Amino acid sequence: MNLSLSDIVPPLRWTAPSQVEPIASDPRLPDAWWQALPLDRACLIAGTAEVATRLADLATACWGHLPLGDILPLLRMTDPEVSLRTPEGREPARALFAGVLERLLASDSPGREAPPASRPDRPIPELIDDIFSPLDERQRAIAKDRVYAERRVTLDELAQRFSVTRERIRQIERDLRDHVQARLAAPEAAPLAAHLVWLRGRLGSAVPADDLAAAVPWHRAELATLGVPTWRFVRTLLTGYDQVDGWLVAGGADELKEKTRQLFGDGPVKLPDAVTMVAQLGLREDVAERWLASVPHLRVLEGHVVPWPRSVNEKAEAVLAVAEGPLSPEEIQTRIGEDYSLVGIRNQLTADERFLRVDRNRYGLTRWGGEEYIGIREMIVREIERAGGEASVNSIVANLTTRYEVSESSVRAYAGGPGFERTQRGWIRVAAPEQAEPYQPRRDVSMTRRSFRSRDGRWWHRVDVNAEHLRGSGSPLPTGFAAHLGMAPGGQLTTSTPSGDVVISWHNQPTMGSVRAVLAEYNAAEGDSIFLTVSDGGELLTRYLPQAAQGLPPINMALHLIGYTAPVASEAEALRLIGARIGLAEGASREEVLTRLRERGDRDILAFLAPDPL
Repeated sequence: MNLSLSDIVPPLRWTAPSQVEPIASDPRLPDAWWQALPLDRACLIAGTAEVATRLADLATACWGHLPLGDILPLLRMTDPEVSLRTPEGREPARALFAGVLERLLASDSPGREAPPASRPDRPIPELIDDIFSPLDERQRAIAKDRVYAERRVTLDELAQRFSVTRERIRQIERDLRDHVQARLAAPEAAPLAAHLVWLRGRLGSAVPADDLAAAVPWHRAELATLGVPTWRFVRTLLTGYDQVDGWLVAGGADELKEKTRQLFGDGPVKLPDAVTMVAQLGLREDVAERWLASVPHLRVLEGHVVPWPRSVNEKAEAVLAVAEGPLSPEEIQTRIGEDYSLVGIRNQLTADERFLRVDRNRYGLTRWGGEEYIGIREMIVREIERAGGEASVNSIVANLTTRYEVSESSVRAYAGGPGFERTQRGWIRVAAPEQAEPYQPRRDVSMTRRSFRSRDGRWWHRVDVNAEHLRGSGSPLPTGFAAHLGMAPGGQLTTSTPSGDVVISWHNQPTMGSVRAVLAEYNAAEGDSIFLTVSDGGELLTRYLPQAAQGLPPINMALHLIGYTAPVASEAEALRLIGARIGLAEGASREEVLTRLRERGDRDILAFLAPDPL
């Protein structure tokens, strides 16, 4: 006998040696005897009862959660009912295992006279044909077209074909299955039983379903008695395997997928290490990568296996963790490779504390540490503070342009603008508090038309897209909103977008440069809207809102203008939402909301809330 114990006990192949060794070792046997020594030799040296005892100890200590048929697949042939149970104690398991081992050794004994049907050189498909050769026409038809068919015919179709009742077909099918089970348990079927043991070892805990047909050449051969591929019959004998999404999985597919996901809960793992880890779950290494790619919420990414959850934030985190260095939003979008807009990714990178902006257009993970890119004006302040309160403009320019992707002209423009004062030729310091007080507009942002506060506290300004925007013209911004962004008359703010910088300048009035490229990315049309604001790091954040659908109720039209598109239960709920978006305290009355809208000049919203907004 060339089989070792691990050949007939699949869990021995994927259980860690450190768990097996203390239980299975025997001073009379060599190290790792369960893999290295033929089973008949092990039983001859230590005794069949002792081998069965060691196996029972392993079953109760390591595999108590597995059905007995998964521990010793031969039990599925000799005692199908018992094979479905889990180990119920050392002694019952030992007795079961001893009986199977003794039967297996007896069938392999050289002194046993083998019947003609089990000649070692006889092809297994012929042995299988012997099982079906005694059957009559109806039994073979039921076997071919129902029991072992790829597409099973119904009981009614067979009943009609043979002019009998459905119950009669059911009874014939039951008798057929009993006949097959009895023949499989007979000594003549020992070569097939041995093949199934080998096959389970080859398949492991999960393989692509096509692997069964390709396991040995004769699996593809047709059975002469049934006219179906041999592998299809063999598949029915592999009890305990489910076929799910093109995979054969031992036990529960969902359970194996969850165990696989749990291996990678701590972040990216290099693919070779991941394959080794998955092999501990019983998968062959040559199919492990395909299995990993098939498990939901995991992804093979640039030679690593990473958790791949639903949110774009966590996907971006996984991409950066694999890259082990900062990336641009464009690079992150490409590596995610899914239908996420670049603007959306950029907004998430800006808003989520897990990410740190380390350059004008590059982000890393906050846990890596490093210095945050916080906008040119703020970085100039930081350089002055490091220099002790006063710094050379040339040194500031050199430091910032060396470390970051910013232009010399932008740094010099900010250094000469509001908030800084010259101390000597070419040197500056932060302006004194009385000189640096922010500009006070006539109306603050809460009283500014088309400006709305989101749940995170940011104020956004709505721009209704017109033909001039689409042609690339600039557009005015309200002074209250511009002042909220930290601007003052004579100032300039350069904001970044995925498609280039947008400059906001304040001469006679605040004016925003062309956002044509931003609108093109959204495929925006005249009548749509974008809501915009500027992050602390100087990014122009935008949210796109298509034109409202025709026929919306007035209350929903009013909500649409503040950027709220979900349904509401009542007008009171709508007014509460509008009040919060325009800066009113919780619990503001309907009249207070309408009054604030009138004072702000939001006539378009009032038109949907009150018959006479004036």
